[in-house]
Amino acid sequence: MSFDYKKNRVWAENFQIVMQLGLTMVGCILFCLYIGYKLDQWLGTKGIFVSIFILLGVVGGGVVSYRQIIDVFEEKKNRDNKNGEDQ
Repeated sequence: MSFDYKKNRVWAENFQIVMQLGLTMVGCILFCLYIGYKLDQWLGTKGIFVSIFILLGVVGGGVVSYRQIIDVFEEKKNRDNKNGEDQ
């Protein structure tokens, strides 16, 4: 069974966007978790910086994901406007 990209283009593009958003969120959270863990190790604290940086990772990942969603909608809007002008 092979994947026909031309036939399933819309589905594949939507799947790509969802994967990109998910990986962006996970990446931001894991990066901040690592930084918080290393700060806790270095300063000898017990979870203060991990908690703070996880919250910062969630907020940062949300902001980046929101910007990516806005970019996708703007691109779709521009493409639709361009197609409407060509007709």
